[in-house]
Amino acid sequence: MSTLQVTLPDGSARTLKVGATGADLAADIGPGLAKAALALELNGELVDLGVGLSDGASVAVITEDSAEGLEILRHSTAHVLAQAVLGLYPGATFAIGPAIENGFYYDFELPEGATLTDESLEAIDARMREIIEQGQPFERSEVDATSALEIMEGHPFKQEIIESVSNPEVADSDLDDEISGGDAISFYRNTPDFVDMCRGPHVPSTSRLGHFALRSVAGAYWRGDEKRPMLQRIYGTAWASRKALKQHLHMLAEAEKRDHRRLATELDLVSWPEELGPGLAVWHPKGAQVRRVMEDYSRDRHEEGGYELVFSPHIAKSMLWETSGHLDFYADSMYPPMEMDGTTYYPKPMNCPFHVMIYRSSQRSYRDLPIRLFELGTVYRYELSGAVHGLLRSRGFTQDDSHIFCTTDMLQDELASLLDFVLSVLRAFGFDEFQAKLSTRPVEKSVGSDDLWDMATSGLRDALETAELPYVVEEGGGAFYGPKIDIDVRDAIGRSWQLSTLQLDFNLPERFELSYIGADGQKHQPVMIHRALMGSIERFFAVILEHYAGAFPTWLAPIQVRVLPVADAHDDYSDEVVQRLRSVGLRVDVDRNEPLGKRVRNGKIAKIPYVLVVGDDDVGASTVGVNERGVAEVERDVALETFIERVTDEVAQRR
Repeated sequence: MSTLQVTLPDGSARTLKVGATGADLAADIGPGLAKAALALELNGELVDLGVGLSDGASVAVITEDSAEGLEILRHSTAHVLAQAVLGLYPGATFAIGPAIENGFYYDFELPEGATLTDESLEAIDARMREIIEQGQPFERSEVDATSALEIMEGHPFKQEIIESVSNPEVADSDLDDEISGGDAISFYRNTPDFVDMCRGPHVPSTSRLGHFALRSVAGAYWRGDEKRPMLQRIYGTAWASRKALKQHLHMLAEAEKRDHRRLATELDLVSWPEELGPGLAVWHPKGAQVRRVMEDYSRDRHEEGGYELVFSPHIAKSMLWETSGHLDFYADSMYPPMEMDGTTYYPKPMNCPFHVMIYRSSQRSYRDLPIRLFELGTVYRYELSGAVHGLLRSRGFTQDDSHIFCTTDMLQDELASLLDFVLSVLRAFGFDEFQAKLSTRPVEKSVGSDDLWDMATSGLRDALETAELPYVVEEGGGAFYGPKIDIDVRDAIGRSWQLSTLQLDFNLPERFELSYIGADGQKHQPVMIHRALMGSIERFFAVILEHYAGAFPTWLAPIQVRVLPVADAHDDYSDEVVQRLRSVGLRVDVDRNEPLGKRVRNGKIAKIPYVLVVGDDDVGASTVGVNERGVAEVERDVALETFIERVTDEVAQRR
């Protein structure tokens, strides 16, 4: 047989000579694809473009404009980074260098006395571009573990991975599977002087790379273990085109300006004193004002939605966490125990068991259901200090936590109502682009019958489709105790944030032996739904602070109006204006202390929605001069009552 036939994604067949590779297939389809091709999907597996084809194979050519292509491009760029660093720092060794969202990183241990800094990146970048210019091919080979150890002599982190892969009993990282090729360990060589262990695939040669930028240097413990060596990590980003790279760098610059930690300090909202410890914040009056408005809105909406407000303590005996299972599967994320009165207590990492206690406090009837409990409950989770990130990842935070207990017959309607509720609240805070993920039953151990899982998953899917919400399915991605929906929002600069979760739970009702009396007079087990809308108040605050770049909409702003008397002679009238505005519920302050021009600028820097200037003409006419945030023109001689009507309507409508 001198030819072979392969099937393309559209179902069409292509006939090629025996021995043809993925590159030959791309060229046979057309010169444009030949130029764009990076790798090949062969019978569902990503392989190098130079791999030979087999008769009857299903194939797809991977290009740089696909998610798979971008990941290959980024991982290949990480290899070039490693080659550059090892060349510039003789005696250096390397660990791992995966592709990550929007980029890549690589971890290194440098010779004693050598340290990477942001200034080092310029020289590394230049060396990488020399390597790319040379068009070095990525040449794959496979060897056994013994040979692999010899190839990686002098690189202990690579050797540790080889030993771990070769001996599954000591494997301790999911990362090993990403780096090795199974029984035969694969390597990619660029030149006689540089080889790296990697599963692949890679781009055909370094000439296919180049649209990258090195971003920063950071420290990272080997395998994330603070007892292991501290390595030096270089982060970078890589894209398929100069335009895409430029757009991403612009977004990063904008994101840096919007960093909630920076804005929280500049706007006097929140701070993180060292005396408190990592991941713990104090809220200043202005930040607390925004938080209060957020929480009040949440409480009001929950009460309108048929929820009942509850409270629970911050600690509980170990027996509660033993029954719930948290001490079995969540202990590493819990704060250490406290011994008191001969009993062990733990700070709570979650609110759910307390709500279960409330449900279990009396016998329930099917007529009582659904029961919807809501709490703004503060929890404590031990995050590694390196993972803590302002309010986005804290050790102490408050969840807008709800738990719904219902019958299986109620589940469909309850899920649809819950999803509508979640989306309406997110829209009120200014989000209007959503993406959901439906996570189904995991392949491994899970609790609950097949019928219950099928019904719950179908209910979640129907709720998504009724809401016309775009979603993807993560097969097997659910927790062992039930399927779930996660909802992402897109912010003002295009970033995606995972905020809300609807999670079915078949585990806690069973562990705590929850029941209700059905219409048949018999006991039945209720279905439990976990629902975090904002996720946590702290994280949601950080997201909206960055979304609005600190310029909160008027209904959320800590100070909605600032009044500036032009001179001392206008103080009495300015006080009248302040009192009138406060009488209708607006948050107002007055600034008299500096020259008028500087006070106006200060109001803009503070991102106050409205700055009112009052002078001689305003005193007699009961008017104000309106400086509206984001509007260049000053409105003069605006009747005070007209202004009040305008702003109170804006606040009421949450525009």
